[in-house]
Amino acid sequence: MGPRVDLIHFLTEMIDLRSFSNLWYWIGLAVLWSSASHWVLGVPFDLIARAGRQEGQARNDLDIAVGVQVRRALHIADTAGNFLTAFVFFVLTVLVLLGFVYAVEFAQAVFLMACPMSLVGALNMRAARQIVSKDLAGDASRKVLLRTRLKVQVLGAVSIFVTACWGMYQNLVTGVF
Repeated sequence: MGPRVDLIHFLTEMIDLRSFSNLWYWIGLAVLWSSASHWVLGVPFDLIARAGRQEGQARNDLDIAVGVQVRRALHIADTAGNFLTAFVFFVLTVLVLLGFVYAVEFAQAVFLMACPMSLVGALNMRAARQIVSKDLAGDASRKVLLRTRLKVQVLGAVSIFVTACWGMYQNLVTGVF
């Protein structure tokens, strides 16, 4: 019989928790921001763009999709908003403590993804409330969605830059390449 393989050692070698030196982390970060800028308030960008180019059915589809997603988001916010806000702040606080006080790199990496995503959620909720409060439809709601998408893209660019700088710093400090 060969040497006994320690399961914990095997798993930690296979699942590298040094996130900033792991290619999969950067791929995941790119996919996360790509998805966040594609799905504005749960409405795909291609539907928003098509409604801007075409009349008729494309604009009706956009109005229906926006209406469904706005009502859904506001229902969730009205029924569980306080709990979800408290839970998000709890998770972010735990990640900050683990990552930056206790120097757990995996928690730092997750925080650098989760914190900006909570801001994306707030931007989407703000857009939903704006669409409902002003009773927007058609081009007016489309403009709100496009502005929200632009804000998400700017937030994504800043977030990726900060994450890349922090990741390079961590790799230089720990000497892991």
